[in-house]
Amino acid sequence: MEFSELSEEHIRFRKEIREYAEQVIAPVASKISKEEHFPIEIIKEMAEKGWLGTPFPKEYGGMGKDNLSYAIEIEEISRVCASTGITLAAHISLASYPIFAKGTEEQKKRYLTPLARGEKIGSFGLTEPNAGSDAAGTET
Repeated sequence: MEFSELSEEHIRFRKEIREYAEQVIAPVASKISKEEHFPIEIIKEMAEKGWLGTPFPKEYGGMGKDNLSYAIEIEEISRVCASTGITLAAHISLASYPIFAKGTEEQKKRYLTPLARGEKIGSFGLTEPNAGSDAAGTET
Protein backbone atom coordinates (compact mmCIF):
# COMPACT_ATOMS: atom_id res chain seq x y z
CA MET A 1 0.00 0.00 0.00
CA GLU A 2 1.23 3.47 -0.86
CA PHE A 3 0.93 5.60 2.28
CA SER A 4 1.47 8.93 0.55
CA GLU A 5 -2.12 8.87 -0.64
CA LEU A 6 -5.10 7.96 1.49
CA SER A 7 -8.13 6.26 0.03
CA GLU A 8 -11.41 8.17 -0.10
CA GLU A 9 -12.64 6.03 2.79
CA HIS A 10 -9.60 6.95 4.88
CA ILE A 11 -10.05 10.64 4.06
CA ARG A 12 -13.73 10.54 5.07
CA PHE A 13 -12.89 8.71 8.30
CA ARG A 14 -10.11 11.16 9.14
CA LYS A 15 -12.46 14.09 8.53
CA GLU A 16 -15.13 12.56 10.81
CA ILE A 17 -12.64 11.88 13.60
CA ARG A 18 -10.92 15.27 13.22
CA GLU A 19 -14.20 17.20 13.38
CA TYR A 20 -15.28 15.33 16.49
CA ALA A 21 -11.88 15.76 18.13
CA GLU A 22 -11.81 19.50 17.44
CA GLN A 23 -15.42 20.17 18.39
CA VAL A 24 -15.85 17.87 21.39
CA ILE A 25 -12.48 16.85 22.82
CA ALA A 26 -10.29 19.92 22.24
CA PRO A 27 -12.48 22.28 24.32
CA VAL A 28 -12.06 20.04 27.41
CA ALA A 29 -8.54 18.73 26.79
CA SER A 30 -6.99 21.14 29.28
CA LYS A 31 -9.43 20.06 31.99
CA ILE A 32 -8.73 16.40 31.25
CA SER A 33 -5.00 16.96 31.70
CA LYS A 34 -4.91 19.49 34.51
CA GLU A 35 -7.61 17.91 36.65
CA GLU A 36 -6.70 14.32 35.77
CA HIS A 37 -10.30 13.95 34.61
CA PHE A 38 -11.38 10.71 32.96
CA PRO A 39 -13.71 11.77 30.13
CA ILE A 40 -16.26 8.97 30.46
CA GLU A 41 -18.87 10.95 28.55
CA ILE A 42 -16.51 11.29 25.58
CA ILE A 43 -15.56 7.60 25.75
CA LYS A 44 -19.27 6.70 25.70
CA GLU A 45 -19.83 8.90 22.65
CA MET A 46 -16.87 7.33 20.87
CA ALA A 47 -18.26 3.89 21.76
CA GLU A 48 -21.60 4.83 20.20
CA LYS A 49 -19.75 5.76 17.01
CA GLY A 50 -18.02 2.37 17.01
CA TRP A 51 -14.55 3.83 17.55
CA LEU A 52 -13.66 1.53 20.46
CA GLY A 53 -13.64 -1.34 18.00
CA THR A 54 -12.33 0.26 14.81
CA PRO A 55 -9.87 -2.48 13.72
CA PHE A 56 -11.88 -5.51 14.79
CA PRO A 57 -14.18 -7.57 12.56
CA LYS A 58 -17.88 -6.78 12.58
CA GLU A 59 -18.62 -10.30 13.78
CA TYR A 60 -17.00 -9.30 17.10
CA GLY A 61 -18.72 -5.93 17.35
CA GLY A 62 -16.00 -3.92 15.61
CA MET A 63 -16.10 -1.64 12.60
CA GLY A 64 -14.06 -3.96 10.40
CA LYS A 65 -11.67 -1.21 9.38
CA ASP A 66 -7.98 -1.64 8.62
CA ASN A 67 -4.98 -0.71 10.77
CA LEU A 68 -4.42 2.51 8.84
CA SER A 69 -7.90 3.65 9.87
CA TYR A 70 -7.04 2.81 13.46
CA ALA A 71 -3.79 4.79 13.22
CA ILE A 72 -5.68 7.76 11.74
CA GLU A 73 -8.17 7.58 14.60
CA ILE A 74 -5.50 7.60 17.31
CA GLU A 75 -3.51 10.33 15.56
CA GLU A 76 -6.48 12.68 15.18
CA ILE A 77 -7.68 12.25 18.75
CA SER A 78 -4.17 12.48 20.21
CA ARG A 79 -3.56 15.63 18.19
CA VAL A 80 -6.01 17.47 20.44
CA CYS A 81 -5.73 15.41 23.65
CA ALA A 82 -2.93 12.93 24.26
CA SER A 83 -4.68 11.55 27.35
CA THR A 84 -7.86 10.64 25.46
CA GLY A 85 -5.79 9.27 22.59
CA ILE A 86 -3.78 6.97 24.85
CA THR A 87 -6.93 5.84 26.63
CA LEU A 88 -8.38 4.73 23.31
CA ALA A 89 -5.09 3.21 22.17
CA ALA A 90 -4.69 1.23 25.41
CA HIS A 91 -8.27 -0.01 25.16
CA ILE A 92 -7.74 -1.25 21.61
CA SER A 93 -4.07 -2.26 21.49
CA LEU A 94 -3.27 -3.40 25.02
CA ALA A 95 -6.60 -4.78 26.23
CA SER A 96 -8.63 -5.84 23.19
CA TYR A 97 -6.07 -6.82 20.58
CA PRO A 98 -4.42 -9.66 22.56
CA ILE A 99 -7.84 -11.29 22.89
CA PHE A 100 -8.42 -10.89 19.16
CA ALA A 101 -4.98 -12.19 18.24
CA LYS A 102 -4.59 -15.07 20.70
CA GLY A 103 -7.94 -15.66 22.37
CA THR A 104 -10.18 -18.64 21.81
CA GLU A 105 -13.44 -18.20 19.97
CA GLU A 106 -15.25 -18.34 23.31
CA GLN A 107 -12.99 -15.59 24.74
CA LYS A 108 -13.51 -13.42 21.68
CA LYS A 109 -17.27 -13.68 22.00
CA ARG A 110 -17.26 -13.22 25.77
CA TYR A 111 -14.64 -10.46 26.12
CA LEU A 112 -13.70 -8.95 22.77
CA THR A 113 -17.25 -8.33 21.57
CA PRO A 114 -18.30 -6.10 24.50
CA LEU A 115 -14.91 -4.35 24.35
CA ALA A 116 -15.22 -3.66 20.61
CA ARG A 117 -18.79 -2.44 21.04
CA GLY A 118 -17.67 -0.12 23.83
CA GLU A 119 -19.88 -1.81 26.41
CA LYS A 120 -16.72 -2.41 28.46
CA ILE A 121 -13.52 -0.37 28.66
CA GLY A 122 -10.26 -2.28 28.56
CA SER A 123 -7.12 -1.32 30.42
CA PHE A 124 -3.60 -2.52 31.11
CA GLY A 125 -2.19 -2.87 34.60
CA LEU A 126 1.49 -1.98 34.57
CA THR A 127 2.78 -0.86 37.94
CA GLU A 128 3.11 -3.10 41.00
CA PRO A 129 5.07 -2.62 44.24
CA ASN A 130 7.50 -5.47 43.49
CA ALA A 131 7.91 -4.72 39.79
CA GLY A 132 7.63 -0.97 39.34
CA SER A 133 6.82 -0.41 35.67
CA ASP A 134 8.41 -3.65 34.46
CA ALA A 135 5.52 -5.37 32.67
CA ALA A 136 7.39 -8.68 32.49
CA GLY A 137 8.05 -8.58 36.22
CA THR A 138 4.46 -8.15 37.38
CA GLU A 139 3.04 -10.83 39.65
CA THR A 140 -0.69 -10.27 39.25
